[in-house]
Amino acid sequence: MLTSRSQRWRERRTRFVQASSTIRVSDYAVDLIDCDRQARPFVEAHHYSSSFPASRLSVGLFDQTGRKARLVGVATYSVPMNNKVVPVHTGVDANAGAELGRFVLLDDVAGNGETFFLSRANRLLRQTKPEIISVVSYADPIERRDASGQVIKPGHIGRVYQAMSAQYRGRAGPRTHHVLPSGQIFSGRAASKIQNREQGYRYAVDQLVRAGAPAPPSADDLREWYAGLIASGFLGRRRHPGNHVYVFPLTHAARLAGRAKTVRAYPADIH
Repeated sequence: MLTSRSQRWRERRTRFVQASSTIRVSDYAVDLIDCDRQARPFVEAHHYSSSFPASRLSVGLFDQTGRKARLVGVATYSVPMNNKVVPVHTGVDANAGAELGRFVLLDDVAGNGETFFLSRANRLLRQTKPEIISVVSYADPIERRDASGQVIKPGHIGRVYQAMSAQYRGRAGPRTHHVLPSGQIFSGRAASKIQNREQGYRYAVDQLVRAGAPAPPSADDLREWYAGLIASGFLGRRRHPGNHVYVFPLTHAARLAGRAKTVRAYPADIH
């Protein structure tokens, strides 16, 4: 259900702050940041997924109240895993859209910091990459637990996107996720790289080994090795009903392109 709290992150664990607190705009700055040197370490340290997407642009939220500005939030605009995502949900060409792949704020940012940060991040996106005119974002309504049963991510319905009047497109299609013992989802794209030995498969294999999987005996049959991780239960299989899909048309042209797409009523709970 909708609550008066804002969901935040710190060291991959959920934190909550009261949405009634008020951000002091003068205390914060929003600026472009380097994807690899600044955004990636922050996201991997604090976001529950501990992963960083194929970023096209990253924006940082900085707390300026101390002697040195401190990074307290990151918005990363990324390439969707499927090229059809942008056209299907926005009506614009794939290259004219991006996904809000990660949006992470620490728990010491005031409760309404999300809308302050995201509105300015979208503005910087338009200034820096004017070819991008629409943004897709997802809200995952399903909670995730680790092997001990501890909740690592409550479900959410995208209250921040609703507060910013994003267009709601309904739910993405259901799918089956492969889940690590930590409760984190192992990327379907990474799984495909392993099974087909595509570029980047070594990094994906290393991710699984670092998570506790036995190392593959060789690189000759990674498909069989991956299937064995599922059969042994190291990778759990969980059916997901589909994330909530939101769209931010950033220009008049984007709004026109999206007219043919259905705008649905916002969900009121996580079911």
